[in-house]
Amino acid sequence: MKSKPSSTEKQTPAPAALEHFVLKLYIAGQSPKSLNAIANIKKICEENLQGRYELKVIDLYEQPQLAQGDQIIALPTLIKKIPPPLRRIIGDLSDTERVLVGLDIQQA
Repeated sequence: MKSKPSSTEKQTPAPAALEHFVLKLYIAGQSPKSLNAIANIKKICEENLQGRYELKVIDLYEQPQLAQGDQIIALPTLIKKIPPPLRRIIGDLSDTERVLVGLDIQQA
């Protein structure tokens, strides 16, 4: 006879270590801030999300119409689409700890 799981048992969500991340980085051309943001997020992803992320870099000088869909008001802006919840991080992403907390990879 199988026992019923108690109503107090909860399923634990998958840890961030196993999740796949979908990220969009909105930049403005080849400015120093944009180039720093690209380098910083690539380094953070390679060190913390090896093989478990998709990063799309969107230059709003080339595709300005894409800003409206994600409600971009400042650049550079990183958006974490997946896993939920959606997160936005504005700036050149040089504060690694802030980025990791913002992406829910590390606790504050």
